[in-house]
Amino acid sequence: MASTDAAPVQIIDIHPREASLAGHSIRDQIATGLSQPVGQKWLPTMLLYDERGLRLYDEITTNAPEYYLFPAEEEILKNKADQIVKVMHAGVSSEGAPTEEVVVELGAGALRKTSLILSALARHVQEPSAAPPISYYALDLEKRELDRTLMELNQSPVGAEMRGKVSASGLCGTYDDGLKFIAEGGLEGRSALGKLDSSLAEKYAVERVGRDPSPSSDSSRSRSEATEATPPSTPGSHQPLHLLFLGSSLGNFNRGEDAAFLKSLPLRPGSGDTLLLGLDHDNDAKKIELAYNDPKGITRSFIMNGLTCAGRALGDERLFEEDKWEYVSRYNEELRRHEAYYKSTCDQTIVDPATRASFPFVKDELVRVEVSYKFSERDAYTLFTEAGLRPVHRWTDSASQYSLWLLERPKFMFPLLKLPQSSASSDGQSVARSPFSLPSIEEWQNMWAAWDFITREMIPPSMLFQKPIDLRHICLFYCGHIPTFLSIHLSRLLQEPDTEPTEFKYIFERGIDPIVDDPTQCHPHSEVPQKDEDWPSLSSILQYQSRVRERVMNLYRDIESGKLTLTRKIARVLFMTHEHEAFHAETLLYMLLQRAGTGTIPPVGFVPPVWDVLAETWNNQPEPVSETVTLGPEVITLGHDDDEADDDSTDVYGHAFGWDNEHPERQVEVGKFKIEWRPITNGQFYEFYMNGGKDMENVKFPASWVETEGQFFVRTLYGPIPIKIAWKWPIITSFDNLSTYASVKGGRIPTEPELRLFFDKFECGYEGGANLGFRNWHPVPSTSGGQKDGGKGHNGGVWEWTSTVLAKHDGFVPSKLYPGYSTDFFDDHHQVVIGGSYATIPRLGERRTLRNYYQHNYPYAWVGARVAYDA
Repeated sequence: MASTDAAPVQIIDIHPREASLAGHSIRDQIATGLSQPVGQKWLPTMLLYDERGLRLYDEITTNAPEYYLFPAEEEILKNKADQIVKVMHAGVSSEGAPTEEVVVELGAGALRKTSLILSALARHVQEPSAAPPISYYALDLEKRELDRTLMELNQSPVGAEMRGKVSASGLCGTYDDGLKFIAEGGLEGRSALGKLDSSLAEKYAVERVGRDPSPSSDSSRSRSEATEATPPSTPGSHQPLHLLFLGSSLGNFNRGEDAAFLKSLPLRPGSGDTLLLGLDHDNDAKKIELAYNDPKGITRSFIMNGLTCAGRALGDERLFEEDKWEYVSRYNEELRRHEAYYKSTCDQTIVDPATRASFPFVKDELVRVEVSYKFSERDAYTLFTEAGLRPVHRWTDSASQYSLWLLERPKFMFPLLKLPQSSASSDGQSVARSPFSLPSIEEWQNMWAAWDFITREMIPPSMLFQKPIDLRHICLFYCGHIPTFLSIHLSRLLQEPDTEPTEFKYIFERGIDPIVDDPTQCHPHSEVPQKDEDWPSLSSILQYQSRVRERVMNLYRDIESGKLTLTRKIARVLFMTHEHEAFHAETLLYMLLQRAGTGTIPPVGFVPPVWDVLAETWNNQPEPVSETVTLGPEVITLGHDDDEADDDSTDVYGHAFGWDNEHPERQVEVGKFKIEWRPITNGQFYEFYMNGGKDMENVKFPASWVETEGQFFVRTLYGPIPIKIAWKWPIITSFDNLSTYASVKGGRIPTEPELRLFFDKFECGYEGGANLGFRNWHPVPSTSGGQKDGGKGHNGGVWEWTSTVLAKHDGFVPSKLYPGYSTDFFDDHHQVVIGGSYATIPRLGERRTLRNYYQHNYPYAWVGARVAYDA
C-alpha cells in the first residue's frame, strides 16, 4: 500500500506542443532508414524504449548477469555514491545550507541505480526543509513508466530519506527536448511543484500525478508555497546543474556525434555544473558479445520488441512479422562497438499503411537498430577534449571494466592536437597541415583566455608589485612584457612604426629572465622601476594588451582576405610570440606556486580537487610489473629541419616550426641502458632525504615542499597538502638533488637521447590521458601503461631533467628573430629538459622535438627526473 505521506509526482511533458518538424518525427526517421540501399538500412534506436521495452531492459539488468554494464555501474554507485556527491559539490560555493540546485538524469529508466545517488544527495543535505534544496528530474520517453518508477521511488525507504531534502519529478521527452527545455530556463529557480514561466507554459504541458500530501505536513509541503515567499532565481543567478547520463548510453551515438551531443549539454563554463557519465571499456570481445546476447533470450526479446514499435509508429504493430526476422548480435573490434541488427529471413516487402510506400528486403539483409560504442583510454580522453569537457574524477568497478566519469566545462581548455590533416592553403590548394605550423585563431584565443585567467584571477592586487621568487620580476612585469614582446615583433615583421608608449618598450622589452648560479650576477635585462608608483598602471597595460591582440587579429584577417601573402616568416613570428606567451604562463604559475596559500588565489572556476578522494584512487593504482625496462642499442632521430633561411617560402601549413635549438634533424646512436618506468616520486625522495640525503652537500630542501613543525607538505596552487597525499606524485626539484638521488641508487639521470627513446616507445600522448594543458592544476601519479595500450603511460605532469648540457650542436644556427633564445644559455650550466608539465600547452608538450632548459640548481621549475642505469 502506498504511504499516505508520499510526495506527489509531477510529470512535465516537454514535447513542444507545436507539431514535429518535417523529417524529425519517429515515422519520418523510420521511412528514411528503410529507404536506404541494401546493406545500409537502419531503424531508430528510440523504438526500443517504449513502455514494454523499458520493462524488458529492466529485466535484462535484473535477470541477465551476462550484461555486466549494469552490475558494474551499480557496484560503483553502491560503494562510491557519497564520494561522487562530495566531488560533485566541490565546485559549488555553499555556506551553511546547500545552494538550491537541479539534478537531471538523461534516460532515467527504472531508477534502481539512481536511487543510490539520490540517497547520497539526501545525506549531503544536513537538515530537511519545507522547500527541498535539491530538485531531481528523471528524463525519459514514456510517461506511464515515469509515473510508475517515480511513485515507487517516493514510496520507498529512499523516498522517505529524500523528503525535505531532494524532490523528484519527471520530464517526458527526448534528450533533445530535455536539453532545449533546460536551455530555455525551464528548470531555473523552480521547485518540483513550481509553476512554469508563462511563456514556457504555452509550449509545455505539466501534469501532476499522485496523491497530495497532508496540508499539515511541513516536511512534504510543496515548494510552490515556498516559491511564493522566495522569488525564483533571476536570469544569470547561480543555480548549479548536475546532469546524470548513466548506463553507457552515450555509446549509442556514433563517433563524432557523441562529442557533439556532449558539447551541446547546457553546462556553464566555470560554474560548478557537472556531468556524471558512464562509459563502458573496450573489454574482451567475447565478454561484450555475451552481454548483448544472453542465454535466456531476454535481450533478443528487447530488440525484437522494436519491430512491434516500428509497426505501431507506421500504423500497424503487426506490420513486421516476427517470424520473418532474426536478431543478429556482433562485436566490431576494429570500431570498438557492439552492433544489433534485424536480419530478414526471406525476401519480403513492407508497405507503409498510410503512405503506401514500399520497403523491400532481400533474404539475409541486415537492418541496424542499435550500436553501442566502447571506449579505450584514448577514446575517452579524445571525446572529452572534443566536447570541451574536463575530467574531474573517475571511478571504476573492481574488475576495471566500466567507469563513471565526473566532468565539467572549464573556463578554458586546449583542444587535442590532430595528426596531419587536409587543409586549404592560401592559394586554394589542399595540403597536409602540421599541428605545429601557423597557430590558429582558436589557439590564440585559448592562450589569451589562459593568460587572462592566470594574471587577472589568480594574482590579487596586493601581489602585483611583489616578486614571488628571487631573481624574477614583480608580477606586474609579466602583464606588460607579453604584449610588448608581441608588439615589437609585429612592428618589425610588418615594418610598421611602433606607436605605443615608450615606457612599455623600455620596461618590458626583454625576452629573457635572469636565472643564474650566482645570485649577485644576472644576464642583461631591462632596467625596471624601483618604486611601485613608477610602473605603468595595470589598466593602461591591459588597454595596451587589447590593442596588440587586435593587431594579431587584423594580421589574420589580412592573410585570410589575400591582402597579405602568408610566408613562413610571418608564420614564424606568430608561432614564436604565441609559444613565448605559453612559456611565460607556466613560468608565472610556478612562481605563484611559491605563494599559494599565502597570497595566490586558487584557480576558481575549475572544480577543486577533493584530496582524500583522489588519494584513495591513487593509492589503489597498480604498480608496474617491473621497476625498469631495458632499451637500446638504437639509432634515433633528434630535431627537425626548420631553417629560417627558407622563410620566404609560402609552404606554411605543412611545415612544423620550432625554436633554433630544435634544428636541424640529426641522427644519434643510443647504447644499451635500463631506465625506470616512473619518475622519482615525492615518497621516494622523502625517504632518501630523511635517511641521510639532507646531510649531503649537494642536496637542498625541495622548493616544492613545505615543512611546518616537523610535518612535510607539498605545494599546490590550492595551498600546501600533506606529503602523504602527494606521495606518488613525481618530485619537483633541481637537477642537483635528483642527480645525487640517482647516484645513491647506483644510477644516473638519463641523457636527452635516452629519455627521448623512452618517450618514443612508451609515452601515451595528450589524447591518452597525459597530464598536459591544464587537464589538472597539479601533478598526478605517473602510469606505466598496460598491455591494451601497448605499454603507453604518462609521467604525471612534469618536465624531465636530462644529463645533457645545453650546448651548440652540429648544424646549429642562432635564430635571426630571437638571437639570444638559446645562445645566451650556452654556459655549461643549463640542462636540457623535455616533455612538459600540467601547465604546458599541447602545442609545446606534444612536439617531439621541443627542448627546454634550466640551470642545474634551479629549484622552482616543474621538472622531475627518472633514474637510468648502464646495462
